[in-house]
Amino acid sequence: MSGTWFPEAEPAPVRIGPMGWIRVVGRGVPVLVVVLGGLSMLLMVRLIERPLFGLNRPVTPYITQGVCKSSLFIMGLRLTVVGSHMAHNGAVVANHASWLDIFTLNAAKRIYFVAKSEVAGWPLIGWLARATGTVFIARRSVDAKIHLDVFAARLNAGHKLLFFPEGTSTDGLRVIPFKSTLFEAFFAQDLRDSLHIQPVTVKYSAPAGEEARFYGWWGDMEMAPHLLKTLAARRSGAVEVIYHAPVAVADFDGRKALARYCEETVRSGFGDAG
Repeated sequence: MSGTWFPEAEPAPVRIGPMGWIRVVGRGVPVLVVVLGGLSMLLMVRLIERPLFGLNRPVTPYITQGVCKSSLFIMGLRLTVVGSHMAHNGAVVANHASWLDIFTLNAAKRIYFVAKSEVAGWPLIGWLARATGTVFIARRSVDAKIHLDVFAARLNAGHKLLFFPEGTSTDGLRVIPFKSTLFEAFFAQDLRDSLHIQPVTVKYSAPAGEEARFYGWWGDMEMAPHLLKTLAARRSGAVEVIYHAPVAVADFDGRKALARYCEETVRSGFGDAG
């Protein structure tokens, strides 16, 4: 997994009883059907969409959004969206709590993720990410210019690229310092004067009776046990997505000032808990 951040206490071992396994099957099979069915539909539509519209995707993002909304519903996660989606050309930055963020943020808004290159190889999640137009980046400094060119092309095409500036996922109860390096792309000469950035807070609420960080996924936690735990939950949890007011990149002196502002704004969505 992506993280290097570890909280003070390790997560409790995943234990699933007989009824939990029934819920795993009862939720897992429909989710798999929805995801694979939606992925197949998306790929077929994209065969027509790509030659006609190139980078623009007038149809397929709606398929992605429908798949993710349906999957959250089946998994028992109630989604609430607060605030307005940004109308400006630009990017979105959010805190990162879990692999569930992929479903949550795609369900809330038609966006395109920016993810580390390793994600492309993840089973199911990687397939979905590639098909939905995720931008994959390597961590090598020699690739920085290539990344800037890709970002510029996608942003100029009107895509809302979504970044996780923390650089890792957490327990979902806090926001850790944003890495300002990721904000450098926004200050490229042909982007700075036209881009806006919208900070977004993602807050998960655990099912009744579970620990508060139930949906958090960090450190060396494996995805399969976490997925099974999520599907086996006896009661429903919830997730709230808060869209804060967008800001113009040109209003900031540099990447560090913009990163600090976005971090503080995202953290404000947690109140005293962030």
